[in-house]
Amino acid sequence: MLQLVIYLVIGGLAGFLAGKALKGEGFGIIADIVIGVIGGWLGSFLFGILQITIPGHMGELVTAFFGACILVYVSRLMKR
Repeated sequence: MLQLVIYLVIGGLAGFLAGKALKGEGFGIIADIVIGVIGGWLGSFLFGILQITIPGHMGELVTAFFGACILVYVSRLMKR
């Protein structure tokens, strides 16, 4: 149960940071968590292909942030 909470907190933080980095503001708590969690999956997939590993919770945050940035960027391209 604690791992799920940590996963959601990391996802929320990654989504919030990606929103700040690429849009200038967050998307709201629920959207930040969703973007961060999906970004974590995307980042893990891409880092796996590139054979990049970053250990620990900080690595999970970096991976989720990377994936969340890609999601935000692609969603902005699709809006146009």
